[in-house]
Amino acid sequence: MRPDYDSDWKGAVILKNKKWVKPVISIAVFAAIIAGIWLGVQSLLGGRGVAASKDDILAVVKSVLPYLIVMAVAVVAIAAAFIVCAVKKPSAAKKLTIQVQAAAAGMLAIVVCINLICVGPMSSLLNVSAGAKGAMSEGTQERSRALAEQIAEEGIVLLKNKDGALPLGADVTRLNVFGWASTNPIYGGTGSGEFSSTADKVTLLQGLELAGYELNQDLIDFYVKEEAERPEVGMYIQDWTNPEAKIKDMDRAKLFDGAKEFSDTALLVVSRSGGEGADLPGSITDENSIAEAAATGRGVRYTSQKDDIDPEKSYLELTNRETALLERLNEEFKNIIVIINSANTMELGWIDEYENIGGVIWCAGPGEFGFAALGRVLNGSVNPSGRTADTYLYDLTAAPTYRNFGNFEYDNVSELVNRPGSADKYKATFVNYGEGIYVGYKFYETAAEEGPIDYEKTVQFPFGFGLSYTSFQQEITELAETDGTVTLKVKVTNTGSAAGKDVVEVYYTPPYTNGGIEKASVNLLAFAKTGTLEPNKSEVVELSFALEDMASYDDLNRGCYVLEAGDYEISIRSDSHTVLAAQTVHVDADVVYNDSEAGARSTDAVTAVNRFDFARGDVAYLSWADGFANYAQATAAPASMSMSGEAKAGFISNAVYTPSAPPCRGSGR
Repeated sequence: MRPDYDSDWKGAVILKNKKWVKPVISIAVFAAIIAGIWLGVQSLLGGRGVAASKDDILAVVKSVLPYLIVMAVAVVAIAAAFIVCAVKKPSAAKKLTIQVQAAAAGMLAIVVCINLICVGPMSSLLNVSAGAKGAMSEGTQERSRALAEQIAEEGIVLLKNKDGALPLGADVTRLNVFGWASTNPIYGGTGSGEFSSTADKVTLLQGLELAGYELNQDLIDFYVKEEAERPEVGMYIQDWTNPEAKIKDMDRAKLFDGAKEFSDTALLVVSRSGGEGADLPGSITDENSIAEAAATGRGVRYTSQKDDIDPEKSYLELTNRETALLERLNEEFKNIIVIINSANTMELGWIDEYENIGGVIWCAGPGEFGFAALGRVLNGSVNPSGRTADTYLYDLTAAPTYRNFGNFEYDNVSELVNRPGSADKYKATFVNYGEGIYVGYKFYETAAEEGPIDYEKTVQFPFGFGLSYTSFQQEITELAETDGTVTLKVKVTNTGSAAGKDVVEVYYTPPYTNGGIEKASVNLLAFAKTGTLEPNKSEVVELSFALEDMASYDDLNRGCYVLEAGDYEISIRSDSHTVLAAQTVHVDADVVYNDSEAGARSTDAVTAVNRFDFARGDVAYLSWADGFANYAQATAAPASMSMSGEAKAGFISNAVYTPSAPPCRGSGR
């Protein structure tokens, strides 16, 4: 045996003769603790269905940083003790004493810090991960709930009120609530907007009961028995079925006869899910890949109800079963109230096709407690003051973006997205954003002046629309510009017979030169809501905005924001289309917001200038020039599925990326 070896295992010799091994082991232990905390936080967040980003994890680690510093000091102390022993070479007994005491003290400090972390900064996260409910004071809970309910009260929109059908009279104490969605409404969106199924909540039906209404229990029991849970619509699996009941099954249960005896008022709930994760179905077909989901983790079903299969209908129209139910309700009841429970704009032309639909309320995903406000809106204790956040069209296929919705796949880039010899196959897809700046109401209002649409036949509810149980008058009392800031004062008077709130919406119309900078004719500048106004009472609402807020981006010529000279009409409107009053602000000369002239706008961190001209691509962008003369071309479906040679030269796919590849320039689509 060679003299320096205690055994044939080389590692044993290294451990015996290397002075720095033990300190290194101490440092490695600390590094392992840090890695464990990092992975633990990621696991805790992910285990609760939270998408744990790097920033999320860093935020948690930052909260425990003081404890980590103490632990690091302890590790350094242990390492120092071992190093001193290695250098000074004390007696074996003294060396053992120093090392044992240093290790014990250091480990005690580490254990104490870990315990403090668990009961301190990470306690809430650990409790949530374990399924425990965080402790919140009763007062905080009450204030949170009150705020949530107030938000819902002021966000609910009254879309229709024929002959004063709403609010319901004091004599209406019983309600028949129809529609399967009444027992399974939408509380939130999908993806990041998803509402937890385990959260405490006020249901739609509970919200009605809290307002003092007695509900038809036979209907509730029927719908729960029909389908107890809402079909899943998530990031990876989408079942778009609306499980409305068949009329023959409802007749068999004598629900209509019983309902007419219970109350002469019918509420119909129509609900639609949607959000992050998947586009809504453009047509209801029998395509079904849900069965494959067990193997792939993905799948889609447009409907499980054969009688609802209708390629001519989109998801945002009434299904065949919903139409049948509405027709029957219109035969049986003279007073029908419709609740639209959807964050997405639907085709609602049908609300005017049935004579007995008196009132229509839009109540999108209200969260935990928002439905508590619905009953109060129905009985009039809350006067609705919400406004639409989008434009409602009679026909969604008339939207300029319609033909460019979809998952368009390039047909000539397989060699760019798939690694040779790999079984994994990828796709390169695109969307042509041909509408340019003419998004939402900005297109419809601009095209209403001169363009390819008949506004009254196209738009059912404009952006910013909402009715009230009372009436208001708005007038501009002051409009002044000082040092680039415009101040507007609007007097709002309640001219009706009920207390309520009104919304002041301020828009501007810029000067436009045919073929010049692309602009919309109507642009929201500011808005504010009044307090509660009693009948015949007034409130002056003051709003202000900067002149630079009315600048338009000139991407084709100057490549920056430009506030062109001319008259800017400042209008107050009840919605994006209906002008109540208007005055003019004049700009004497062009203001060019680039570094060689006026510099950046005050709201820009850096000067906004063209930086991505290479990504313009070969797309025809919608233009106001000559009354939207290029409308047909700009809104057409993609004519080619092939990527241009120029775009391919700069295209990079993560699947096949190598450091030697050219810089990513994008596809221009």
